[in-house]
Amino acid sequence: MPRLALVMIARDEARCIARCLDSVRPHVDAMIVLDTGSTDDTVEIARACGATVHHFAWCDDFAAARNAALDHSDADWNLILDADEWIEGDAQVLGSQSLPPAPAPARFVGCVRVVSQAGADQSAARKFSPRLLPRGVRYEGRIHELPVSPLPLTVLPLALRHDGFEEAQLARKAGRNEALLRAELETSPDDSYLWFQLGREHLVRGRAREAADALLTAHRIGTSDAAWRHGVVIATLQALKRAGRFEEGLAFADAEHGHWQRSPDFFFAVADLYLDYASHRPDIAMAELLPVVEGAWKRCLEIGERPDLDGSVEGCGSHLAAQNLAMFYETLGIDDDAQFYATMGARMRERLAA
Repeated sequence: MPRLALVMIARDEARCIARCLDSVRPHVDAMIVLDTGSTDDTVEIARACGATVHHFAWCDDFAAARNAALDHSDADWNLILDADEWIEGDAQVLGSQSLPPAPAPARFVGCVRVVSQAGADQSAARKFSPRLLPRGVRYEGRIHELPVSPLPLTVLPLALRHDGFEEAQLARKAGRNEALLRAELETSPDDSYLWFQLGREHLVRGRAREAADALLTAHRIGTSDAAWRHGVVIATLQALKRAGRFEEGLAFADAEHGHWQRSPDFFFAVADLYLDYASHRPDIAMAELLPVVEGAWKRCLEIGERPDLDGSVEGCGSHLAAQNLAMFYETLGIDDDAQFYATMGARMRERLAA
């Protein structure tokens, strides 16, 4: 009986599925791919990489597909990846010492860090996702499905990369996620997580006003200890800024300020909000708004990087804040400070890349 199996659902992923399977193969005993209706070479590529391929008629329900894939696995542990993800760096945690074979009792559901490349600047957003499931754990949720288990969630030192938020990949999935989210919300209108995901969907599609409304709903009906609360707050600030709802944004930032003193992403979002507002209110920009921008970016550097925060973006506590300060001082003609922060930003970027 296998100790660890990769379990994946896929459809029309010929672009990337080999990359994923190649990254996983050395660490697992079996690779299971459930194809949900590919018309490209996904199935042939998966088989050539050593995966066992099964087929499933898509029914607009991600949990149903995930569970059908899991039904094909008899492994003690199941590693859940999508085709547009791949393992990056050390995968030692996938060994038998961390994930023992049965009959050792499973003591946790394993969460891993997923770093998504997104946007023109390829900023890397981090989230923590439950991906290592003991045998018998199954999913719920038509969209943005989650495993259900009484076992505690434990963060493991495993990193995945994901490029599914790049523009070309988003265009391929246009409309699908929103339709499924709205269908779920019809039956679960008080689910903060679904409102959060709907807001994020609007945000990546450029619909800032709709994003802000959905995210404010997620914030209002959600609890302060929800795992995704940090992501809700940051996304709400971004949406209000992009929608030009500055007064709301400033009030929201003030209300949340005390909760996120150790989040560089919060202060980075606040700086962006105040900077945009300054362009609309030149009469108070120099005296009231730009000092907040300057102070917020400096606060980001004081806090430093927080890769442990769900929804954080790589660089907000280091080179992105330093580079923004460099441009800020250059615009104001303060050349010494501009050079200082430009040098700092370059060194920080080098350290992160090393």
